[in-house]
Amino acid sequence: MTSTTTSRVTIDLEGLRQAVQACKIDTCRVRAGSGRGALEFEYARNDRSLERLHKVNSVTKSVLSLLVGIALARGEFPPLDTPLAGCLSRVPASLGRIRLHHLLSMTAGMDWPEWGAWGGRPNPMCESDDWVAFILERRAKASPGVAMSYNSGCSHLLSLILQLESGMTAEAYAARHLFGPLGIDAWQWHTDPQGVSIGGFGLALRGGDLFKLGRLMLARGRWNGRRIVSEDWVAASTAPRHHTYDWLGSYGYHWWTFTGGGRAPLVPHTYYAMGYGGQFLFVVPETETIVSFTSDLYREPLRPLKIFSKYIAGVPYGS
Repeated sequence: MTSTTTSRVTIDLEGLRQAVQACKIDTCRVRAGSGRGALEFEYARNDRSLERLHKVNSVTKSVLSLLVGIALARGEFPPLDTPLAGCLSRVPASLGRIRLHHLLSMTAGMDWPEWGAWGGRPNPMCESDDWVAFILERRAKASPGVAMSYNSGCSHLLSLILQLESGMTAEAYAARHLFGPLGIDAWQWHTDPQGVSIGGFGLALRGGDLFKLGRLMLARGRWNGRRIVSEDWVAASTAPRHHTYDWLGSYGYHWWTFTGGGRAPLVPHTYYAMGYGGQFLFVVPETETIVSFTSDLYREPLRPLKIFSKYIAGVPYGS
């Protein structure tokens, strides 16, 4: 095994290289440590992979979380304890106890079997003529705040609220306040039939630009000396709040906490964004580590998570 060690982390680079080459991973980037002693690894499946706008699916949720943090600091998003009914006019009484922080933590309590009867995708919502109406017509299944249950509808409502409060779609808001400052000059962000940027899965980015978002997070919201998102929001959004899925980890405000397939967050604290099909962005603040993957692994979407666990975190997945 060929391993490389910085002052804080040991990474099996040869194992990582073989693992990413053995499957349909488009890009993988790693940076660990800082300064001259930093470890760096870059992989691209081919030249096209570098410039490809890769659909990052639910990584969109974590980008939306960044936008919410930016908007909060700018006074362009309501306080998180605001009731949903205080932001939207057609919220039924049955969903009246939902507050904005419940949407961010996916603890809204709606009957939303995205990772159950719907087979992992919110197809019934996508097939409807009015996505927001579909979401608000779901019945309440549990009290808000009790348990996390994966819900792309929560993300879409957050996108709508950002649009209503700021007067800009999430895409336009990102262009001005996030992508522009980071030098991200190419992306796609699809909308619903009413023109609302899809909050849960609508974004496509280049692999290198996904990695830039990791650099922003590691720098606690600063980019080239400029404050983009507040340090408090970076900490609050990536803190584990609810544990529901052992195989993925705990959930914060649209960011996951890595548990290695168990129930307890691992040390050092590691948080990540995840998109269906193998899109991942990992950040380990203590070791100054950033890892990104873009891929087309729709039959084995957790492969990059397992690769990260084994070759970078050094923890056999599920141990």
